[in-house]
Amino acid sequence: MEQMVLTESTQVESDSIDDFTRIMRGRQYPGLSRGGEGERLNLDQQSVKNGLGRLVLTLIKLLHELLERQAVRRMEAGSLTAGQTEELGIALMGQAQEIERLRKEFGLEDDDLNLDLGPLGKLL
Repeated sequence: MEQMVLTESTQVESDSIDDFTRIMRGRQYPGLSRGGEGERLNLDQQSVKNGLGRLVLTLIKLLHELLERQAVRRMEAGSLTAGQTEELGIALMGQAQEIERLRKEFGLEDDDLNLDLGPLGKLL
């Protein structure tokens, strides 16, 4: 059987699914290893931890920004007393400091928490 050399721009046209399967099995994918009964995904514990931390921290930061916007709306509407405004400001500053501490602990940059949503733009 003839050996086919594949590059990133290789296109394969065939009526047989066997050709497709053979070609896909010949490719190497990052994170996949061959052995035993098939392909297995090798997960690095540190990268999984940081990925999950990044996702959770992004959601926390999004919620924090939503809380800040709601607080500003309530202050502008005059529905908060001076004491409530003070308490809310202190609570939001504490949240911002904790988010920053966690971001540094996970070794993330500010841009890492701003997910790209494709056609919708950036999350934050």
